[in-house]
Amino acid sequence: MVLVAVFGVALLIAVLLSGLAARTVLSTSLLFLVGGALVSDGFLDLIHITPDSEIVSITADLALFAVLFTDGQHVAFAKLRANWRNPARALGLGMPLAFVFMALVTHYLVGLDWTTSFLVGAVLAPTDPVFASAIVGRKEVPAKLRELLNIESGINDGLALPVVLLLIAAAGPTAAGHEASIGRIALELALGLAFGVLLPLFAGSLVRFRLLGAEPRLQPLLPLATGIILYGLCHLTHANPYLAAFSAGAVLAAVSPEAKQAFEPLGEALAELAKFAALLVFGALLTPRLFADLPWQGYVAAVLAIVLIRPASLLISMAGTRFERREKLTAAWFGPKGFASVVYGLLVLQSGIPQAEHAYTLIAVCIAFSIVAHSSTDVPIARMFDVEDLVGIPDGEDDQEPLQPGPERKTAV
Repeated sequence: MVLVAVFGVALLIAVLLSGLAARTVLSTSLLFLVGGALVSDGFLDLIHITPDSEIVSITADLALFAVLFTDGQHVAFAKLRANWRNPARALGLGMPLAFVFMALVTHYLVGLDWTTSFLVGAVLAPTDPVFASAIVGRKEVPAKLRELLNIESGINDGLALPVVLLLIAAAGPTAAGHEASIGRIALELALGLAFGVLLPLFAGSLVRFRLLGAEPRLQPLLPLATGIILYGLCHLTHANPYLAAFSAGAVLAAVSPEAKQAFEPLGEALAELAKFAALLVFGALLTPRLFADLPWQGYVAAVLAIVLIRPASLLISMAGTRFERREKLTAAWFGPKGFASVVYGLLVLQSGIPQAEHAYTLIAVCIAFSIVAHSSTDVPIARMFDVEDLVGIPDGEDDQEPLQPGPERKTAV
């Protein structure tokens, strides 16, 4: 119950500071990360969580599923068909380049073997839009830039997972239950995609029956019920839950716009809660011992992953596109490591491969650095695109004006 109480206190503080955070470099995401670290071993010692604790994998898994399910609902298939080339460049060229560059840095700088180095590259390749919400959630930002970041982050999680599982299997002796094969991975991805497409279609068709239908008060619960069923079904059948979540959100928005609109406020709030809980738990893993276990070469590698590898990889993939210079630089910078990397990093640690602990330490530090860097820079960069009213809370001289919440979401970063 100590963890619950700590989460409640952190949530209260985050809500009270959210208006200030939306206008400055202060980040509520960082608040939960630091809060988790302060109450863990090595500081206040109020909670004791280890990477193999069940709560760690559960909260990270739920957060990633919830974020992908809600983000999928922001995909417009008509626009995607017309503007698929930019996300395809990022996924088909930028992501593999980041994967390879990170592997090279990990091998030559940190000294991990080749297979484990490529495994670290695969774990850190996915990006997360949560920590760039002031960019992807604002109409003032060019639509093609928002779509690029949102679609890239939604799909690259599913693309990285099979590579992670295969590299874990190739890295050496693993703990029981971590064996993988190409056929099994392909089946899990196919099942995830199938469930993500068919379940929203089925739920949407039920509503159209004459004797059925949701009253307005309960309509937001229809997508929620679909998401809960999908989550349970994926874990019962070992289908890929992340590909299922993103595809289900996109299909739901396409076949039932009214349900998507009704669910959006509830869905965003639930995704926020799951995200904050996962950040608090992940922060509790960032003990002084973990940071002490990483050699200085590892810190150099983590910094390079954020300030050089991701930006260079995406800039190469965007060569020749019609993006403006500031749009290219924004897309290149916002490659935050998020919940997918947390989940995959835990898979590495729990796999029992020879260099699992060294790989996980590097991954965890890199994720922590990324959260700090990206969650504290989204608001300043958003102002480059004339985004002023980020949360509907007026600044300074406008304090007497009535509050007018904007139509777009702000994922409290």
